[in-house]
Amino acid sequence: MPEIFEATLNDVELPPGLLAFLACATPDAWIEWALDNPELLLIDHAQCEKKAASTAMSLLYRYVDHPLLLTKMSQLAREELLHFEQVVKLMEARGIEYRHLSASRYAEGLRRHVRPQEPERLVDILIIGAFIEARSCERFARLIPHLDPELARFYRSLVKSEGRHYEDYLMLARYLSSDAIDKRVGFFAECEAQLIVTPDTAFRFHSGVPA
Repeated sequence: MPEIFEATLNDVELPPGLLAFLACATPDAWIEWALDNPELLLIDHAQCEKKAASTAMSLLYRYVDHPLLLTKMSQLAREELLHFEQVVKLMEARGIEYRHLSASRYAEGLRRHVRPQEPERLVDILIIGAFIEARSCERFARLIPHLDPELARFYRSLVKSEGRHYEDYLMLARYLSSDAIDKRVGFFAECEAQLIVTPDTAFRFHSGVPA
């Protein structure tokens, strides 16, 4: 792991195993890109929180026969909507107008590999959820040392919740799968890393490096 990556995470507590779960660190080029686009960072962050709540609600409606999943997704949806409200309020205080942005290729790049049959489909969706939350957690932690005090405090509070969401998604994937999921996790880790280190033309919270 690059020395700069370790240094920026020294005072941020991440869930055990999260950094090993991700096949690569966020490149420094993305950090610089984010700092050059503070408005887009917050707008797309808000959009990501809303999408995360929507995903949890979708799972609540589709998979009604899994009580543990229903409990975890209900909790997650409420928390993600609270985060959405907090980001929008912070943007308003900074004079940033919330607007729609086109989605990055990140989530779709992962979901195109979801297997069509159940229960494999659900397991893949949960594994992808774990990667999205883990990457969000890692990026919040990477950004914190470079942010103003108010935003740094807010992102520090999100590291804990996003880390818990990562753990919940991964736990559910293991719990609801009849087989070991390590090979599938490894497959998605490679896919996710490729999306992170390859070029993107538009900055987003989950974009790759600048083209």
